[in-house]
Parts: sequence; structure tokens; C-alpha cells
Amino acid sequence: MSGYSLKNKCYDQNLHLTKLKPYGDTMNDGKIQVSFTLPVKSDEKGEEAAKELAKKMGLIDPSVVHNEALDEIFSFYVVYGSLVHFVDYTSIHVKTVNSNKLSMKEIEAYIREEIGREIVVIGASTGTDAHTVGIDAIMNMKGYAGHYGLERYKGIEALNMGSQVENEAFIKKAIDLNADVLLVSQTVTQRDVHIENLTNLIELLEAEGIRDRLVLIAGGPRISHELAKELGYDAGFGAKKFADDVASFFIEEIVRRDLMNKKPLGE
Repeated sequence: MSGYSLKNKCYDQNLHLTKLKPYGDTMNDGKIQVSFTLPVKSDEKGEEAAKELAKKMGLIDPSVVHNEALDEIFSFYVVYGSLVHFVDYTSIHVKTVNSNKLSMKEIEAYIREEIGREIVVIGASTGTDAHTVGIDAIMNMKGYAGHYGLERYKGIEALNMGSQVENEAFIKKAIDLNADVLLVSQTVTQRDVHIENLTNLIELLEAEGIRDRLVLIAGGPRISHELAKELGYDAGFGAKKFADDVASFFIEEIVRRDLMNKKPLGE
């Protein structure tokens, strides 16, 4: 028998990539757990509302396994059930950064042999974004999770401008230092403020006439390569990416676009 049967709770034990479901206890059982907050009291009526919402999400026989009052009018729920929906895994196509992942030593050798000069990289959390964990992990010498930051690389002059850097100040510093690469970190995404800020930077660079003379990279926990490309960036790096991932891309991009002997950005 193929798939899930509501009548006898029978599951197909074979993996079907065209009908991919979450895995809980057995293959294709679709078991998932979801959690959410409701702006109602934590009582029987609130619990039933949580179940009804879970059913509308596509959960079969949902059960509330945990609920608690957050205050007088807000309550938190954890709901468990089997998901009726599935996806065709074979039809999914994701845009990813197309570069060869190199080690720190390999990156240093590539810069020395293929570019022949220091690369100037400037990074910042721009706009109103006050978060620096991501940009610090990429830029600062100590790096993160065993991956050294760009400040430690021979052949790279790295400047971390920190947080809440206005796009205009970011561009001015790029011109002053004749930067090769700009790294923009965005963590705050409420009301798509990151989209507005990233778009504004592109527009300012184009107005200065220097967009095509820079490798422009966006990063952050909710930044994808596809989104970055749509906004006009050369690449986007999300979570679990490190300095060697980023550097592997921009050194190849500099060579690909023949930016090794560019004139000062101010000219």
C-alpha cells in the first residue's frame, strides 16, 4: 500500500523523493511539531483554537502536548501531529554560490599567484542594524568555530566598521580605501527593513558610478544567494558560512571580472 491511510494508520516504508514528508517515527509518517503564540487566554478554548489552526496547516489528528500562559491574554502552544502535505524534492532547484571552497592557505596562495596585490575588504552591519555577531565572525582575526576571520589572512586588508553604519559612510570609506569587496551584514528583518537598506546601498553605489568596480556581498541568517542576486548583489551568504566561504567566492570573482588592476574608485 502506498502512502498514509487515515483508516488503518498504515505507512509506506519506502522513500519517495517526489512525495517527500517529514520523518518522525517511521518513513513517510509526516510527524511534525509546531509551536506558536496566540493572543488569548490559556484555557480549554485557547487549546481548541490551537488544534483548529493546526488542522488548517494540514496536520492530521493534532494534539496539544504543551500549553502555558504567557500573561493574562497571551498563551503558548506546542502541537504535535502528522502532516498531510508533501513536496516534490526532485523538482526543487536552489540558487547557490558557484565557487570552489578553498582553505585559508589556498586562498592566500591564490591571491599571491593570481591577483598579485592586497585585496581591500570592508565589512559592516549597515543602516539601523546593531547586530555584529555575523560580521565579526567573518571579519575579526579570531573568526568563529575554528574558521579564522579575514583580518588573519595574508594578502587581505580587512576593515570591520561595526554596526549601524550609514550606507553613505560605508561608501565613502570604500572610496577612501579603494576597496575591492564590500560585505554587508543584515540581521534585523522585521517589516523587510533589510530589503530597503540593501536596495538603498545598491542605488547609492550606482549613483556614484562604482557598483561594477566592487564585489558586493550580503550576509545574514535570513539572506539567501537568490535574494542577494535579485537585489543586485554578487552573492549572498546565510547561516553556517565562514570567512573561507566568502573569500573563496570574492577572490575568484575579482579574477573573473578582471578587477586586479582597477583604477582608484574616486576617479
